[in-house]
Amino acid sequence: MSDEKKLPVKAEEEHHGSALEVAEPIPDPGMEPHEPRITDIDPKAADRVERQVSAMFGIATLLVLGACVAYFAIPRDSILEFGPLSGNANNMVIGLCIGLALFLIGAGAIQWAKKLMVDEEIAEDRHAAHSSPEQIAEITEAFKQGAAESGFGRRKMIRNSLIGALGVLGLPAIVLLRDLGPLPGRALYNTIWAKGIRVVNDVTNRPIKPSDLVVGQLVNGAPANLAPMQEEDPVAYQNARAKAAVIMVRIKPSEIRTRPGRENWGIDGILCYSKICTHVGCPISLYEQTTHHVLCPCHQSTFDLSDGAKVVFGPAARPLPQLPLALDSEGYLVAQSGFTEPVGPSFFERG
Repeated sequence: MSDEKKLPVKAEEEHHGSALEVAEPIPDPGMEPHEPRITDIDPKAADRVERQVSAMFGIATLLVLGACVAYFAIPRDSILEFGPLSGNANNMVIGLCIGLALFLIGAGAIQWAKKLMVDEEIAEDRHAAHSSPEQIAEITEAFKQGAAESGFGRRKMIRNSLIGALGVLGLPAIVLLRDLGPLPGRALYNTIWAKGIRVVNDVTNRPIKPSDLVVGQLVNGAPANLAPMQEEDPVAYQNARAKAAVIMVRIKPSEIRTRPGRENWGIDGILCYSKICTHVGCPISLYEQTTHHVLCPCHQSTFDLSDGAKVVFGPAARPLPQLPLALDSEGYLVAQSGFTEPVGPSFFERG
């Protein structure tokens, strides 16, 4: 015989089989006697809680409005310092105001539910997932009853302050839409490359002559007018650097398939392309000398530098833009002009 303990079972034999009723393993503990809250028996206490909740909703409203005012009133470059910590004052004040407003709305709702709404323990048996018409009518009636018991219609101070707090909560989102502008205009098309700008080594910042490159070599380059911007305007420097970075490669002229109209864009097999992948803008410099392919490390878009940097693999939608090269009077590599197409990732006007 087995020593396993079994739950009490009552079996009822039927004509086509047997039906088993399994007893509950844990007896029903029941509910403790209900004790009224002080707000249930003292109207003054209830009024006091109502004022507290309304004050929370009212302060939340003021904080949301304060966030909107701070957006315009606090300079974007102002800094708040807390000992060793610091941060942008505009962002911090807006974040604190909205965060505290959300906290007060939540705390007020909890206080309202715990202290003023009807306090009853309710148990409900599980039922089927779908609802019958009778159940829908019952749920609708229960909702109406809950709305009446919550005092939403009767306690006008709480109702109006909550509506006010929730109503202004969307204002910061509308105000922050201002950060979507101004429109970029032609900024996506232009870089600081221009006619006569020397190509310099990105590491040493020295101008480059054709004799500095050997066949199969790839060099990271930049425009000569980029370095002076670093001290004058660091933000403009970073933006310009992100778009103006280039790669130069020297390939045997016999292995280059020149695109129509670009016959004079290279110098003795030296070609210059944007370093920024046309997929999502990652920097490219992984070069395979035997195939003349350059690989983007982010999503493996692959470009053939010997054939106009066309895409041979990966998600990029267009070739790397090519920078036309020339020589200046001292024999250094310079740009014939800026890029003739937008650099960087494709956007809504560049598929």
